[in-house]
Amino acid sequence: MEEKIVRISSAGIRKFTMEKELPHLQLRRFLAGTGAGTTSVICTYPLDVARARMAVTTSSRYSSLFHAIQTIYTEEGIYALYRGFSPALLGIIPYAGTAFFTFETLKEKRLDRQMHLTGVRPKKLRPVENLCCGAVAGILGQTASYPLDIVRRRMQTANITGHPEYTESVYKTLRFVYRDEGLIHGLYKGLSVNWIKGPIASGISFTVYHQLQHYFRQLIND
Repeated sequence: MEEKIVRISSAGIRKFTMEKELPHLQLRRFLAGTGAGTTSVICTYPLDVARARMAVTTSSRYSSLFHAIQTIYTEEGIYALYRGFSPALLGIIPYAGTAFFTFETLKEKRLDRQMHLTGVRPKKLRPVENLCCGAVAGILGQTASYPLDIVRRRMQTANITGHPEYTESVYKTLRFVYRDEGLIHGLYKGLSVNWIKGPIASGISFTVYHQLQHYFRQLIND
């Protein structure tokens, strides 16, 4: 969740700063999402590694998130806190770029539709419309980036699960997973669960962000 907050907030800032620099609207949307996703990965990645380790170990191994980070750093060094960073960075490009592009495109189409029907263009989407646009954006983003997400998790937990070969490179890990487990049961394993969780989280994140954004804009203007 902390990653989504950073990502969506950064996307709004980057979209605003690129409006004059890039005239192509669709490209601006994609690059804003990509830049925001990259920022979120850099800021939160050690937390993601610690969370992944805690998910595949007993509770006695790490007593808390902070303890997990401290233990990983002490026993394995700073590099371990960024293991799997490459696929995370590669994966966030299609995920955040696709999600933000999809959301902004659907939002604009919906606002244009309302203007066509009523003659007045709303300043923002209704919460339920935000949820729906965010959910679709989440589904497409998850699907586009999921194999790299699998690689990231495998690399993060390689020392715990006994697969040192997963630490060699992104390409080799992709190849190992595909060879041993296949496409559907390997590189897309668990995607159906993410199709439930991802759209809900994405829809809520986009909705809360845009509702608060509109509220604070009104507050400043008043």
